[in-house]
Amino acid sequence: MTRYNAPFEIHVHGDVPLREDVGPAQIQEVLKPLWQYAGASSLDAAANSHFDDEPGIRLDTAEHVLRMCWTVTGDEDFRQAVEELCMGLNDIALAGAAIEVSFYDADFDEEDPDSNEDARDDFMMCFVGPTPAAIMQVQRDLLINDVTHIMERHFDPSELGGVVASIDALFTQRFDALVNSMQLGKPPRGGHGGSSGHGGPRKPRHLH
Repeated sequence: MTRYNAPFEIHVHGDVPLREDVGPAQIQEVLKPLWQYAGASSLDAAANSHFDDEPGIRLDTAEHVLRMCWTVTGDEDFRQAVEELCMGLNDIALAGAAIEVSFYDADFDEEDPDSNEDARDDFMMCFVGPTPAAIMQVQRDLLINDVTHIMERHFDPSELGGVVASIDALFTQRFDALVNSMQLGKPPRGGHGGSSGHGGPRKPRHLH
């Protein structure tokens, strides 16, 4: 459903591996914040993107992965829909995953020579997963990929072992602080981390 005079074209992009026991009905319920925001009555009705050349929201049945490359028109209130989406995905995700949400200024015309205003584009990165450890793992992997990609312009990859170790140490400190702040056997409160019913978090791999 098109929202007239909507200030943003909002693009959601990410692949979330799902548990094998998760079925279509549960996926539809978890994605309800998205399809309701689009003004649809079901996931099927909203699965196609605002742009025809994007695949939209699809379940890869072979890999059992939820794939999202989907644009909707909207406003800043879409952030609340993303918050609710992430909380639901925590409960059905098999592993940690990153979701990119981009807000593109629908009124900005970069070819307008008389425009003196900058685009109001914005971007947010969300992380989901079955446990806090799984979420930190994907955060750690993404950060190392970004940092090493930049530094490899100036250094040989073999020289970057110390950088990777330092990033691991930072995430280990964060994980240990999380464990110490939790009541044993209860999930953490707030944020996009963790979901109920998993007990205490397990330390991610690479975090020594």
